[in-house]
Amino acid sequence: MLTISLITLLLVPCVSAAPTPVVLWHGMGDTCCNPLSMGAIKRMIEDYIPNIYVVSLEIGDSIAKDEKNGFFMNVNDQVTYVCNKIQNDSKLASGYNAMGFSQGGQFLRAVAQRCPSPQMFNLTTFGGQHQGVYGFPRIGNQDSIWAKLAEKLIDEGAYMSWIQDIVVQAEYWQDPFNLDEYRKKSVFLADINQENTFNQVYKTNLLKLKNLVLVMFANDTMVIPRESEWFGFYNPDQDKTVYKLEDSKLYQNDLLAVKDRIFESIISKWSHLISSFHEHDSLLQNQVDENLTEEEQREAVEEYEKLKNFQNTVSGSSSSSSTPAAKNELNTTVAKMIQWASKVPHPSSAYAIQVRFY
Repeated sequence: MLTISLITLLLVPCVSAAPTPVVLWHGMGDTCCNPLSMGAIKRMIEDYIPNIYVVSLEIGDSIAKDEKNGFFMNVNDQVTYVCNKIQNDSKLASGYNAMGFSQGGQFLRAVAQRCPSPQMFNLTTFGGQHQGVYGFPRIGNQDSIWAKLAEKLIDEGAYMSWIQDIVVQAEYWQDPFNLDEYRKKSVFLADINQENTFNQVYKTNLLKLKNLVLVMFANDTMVIPRESEWFGFYNPDQDKTVYKLEDSKLYQNDLLAVKDRIFESIISKWSHLISSFHEHDSLLQNQVDENLTEEEQREAVEEYEKLKNFQNTVSGSSSSSSTPAAKNELNTTVAKMIQWASKVPHPSSAYAIQVRFY
């Protein structure tokens, strides 16, 4: 089961009595606390490892802002925000392990490269777009107003300066037909991938990781191209054929530790173990043993939306929001969310093959 193998990954480096804390960063369209996704993963880790400290990152001061910021907050600002949050958390002072989901994967890699203290020991990315995307990622909630707006703005011009400054997905957009423009104008991905100026600090900091685990979804239709999850991408001037990591500029020019132990072990030893015949958004799907009925899933989402709406009311109103009745309503909603999270099935066992041996 992934439950066992994933937690083994987190615990193997630990010899002390206290388990190493874990930091999670969610993907686009998700939030820190959704009971059917990150909330369930956080609860799974906490259930399996007694007394572990798990931080599921909330970017902003509410769940609603967290969701919006996944589309409209400069990624560099988000990384700085997270670095400060980690550095100011005394429970992370001795180091932590990190798990990034979808775009949260490359964002946590940026944290590893830019913020070496406290130490990130191990980084696992699930479907991270390490070489970017060329095609707006599809998300489960196709009615998301933020997703529709972000996609429209990218269509207007991904490398326009004001779009680069605010649209998250534009900041890891790599156009194989306009690579010069990408390298000159990308404010995030081109930097962390050393496209223009070589930063030795990035390479040095990445090498401080004990393990880097890249999980690619072999049937991924959300990330285009899916090979980006392993640092592959389209060959220049077309969008049909894809190069592999070892054919990339990163590898050929040794720009990001790819000829050192981290990436070399992925290429030579483990590449057959870290892909799965899964879709990008199937992390919590389990076709064999589904513990939540459709009605229970609907109720869980309703409680989650209720909490988001409550937070918006609190942030936009005065003292009436902090009355005992309002607080009781919030506590009841949170309690229900915890109940739903505890009933959500653990991720599919197919992932065990991907991470067991790390």
